Amino acid sequence: MVANPWIPGSERDAVVMSALEAIRAFSDSLDRMYAGMRGDMDMNTTDLAALRMLIIREQHGEVVKPNDLATHLAISTASTTKLLDRLTAAGYLVRKPHPHDRRARIVALTDEARVTFRRHFGERLQRMRDAADAYTDEELRAIVRFLADIERAMLPA
Repeated sequence: MVANPWIPGSERDAVVMSALEAIRAFSDSLDRMYAGMRGDMDMNTTDLAALRMLIIREQHGEVVKPNDLATHLAISTASTTKLLDRLTAAGYLVRKPHPHDRRARIVALTDEARVTFRRHFGERLQRMRDAADAYTDEELRAIVRFLADIERAMLPA
């Protein structure tokens, strides 16, 4: 007889299942938040994902080339061009010369994009930071390691 993988057979199974359920609930809350932002900002899922990627890369001091966006979003170069045209026309990004390679171009957020994102996400980000304050540095490092492991586990084999 094969045990039902959805019914915990031990305390460890119950804890693992609880962690995975928490990830699902967190993912659902992100989906709801991003759906609201997409509606408020009048953009599709890919457009919002592109802006999120640009914000994160900007925070790390990294430049983003159109091909970086295409790879991150798993879309064709033609779709990337359309996405860039849409977001440029909406005032969310600009195309600029690469700072170190004059043959290449990069894409960057506009001040309008930053202000809009801050307006939609700033309060939530502060509440998330407040929630993180309840954890020790060691606990947060364990959470980061766990989420990174889960992210890798979700990649295609």
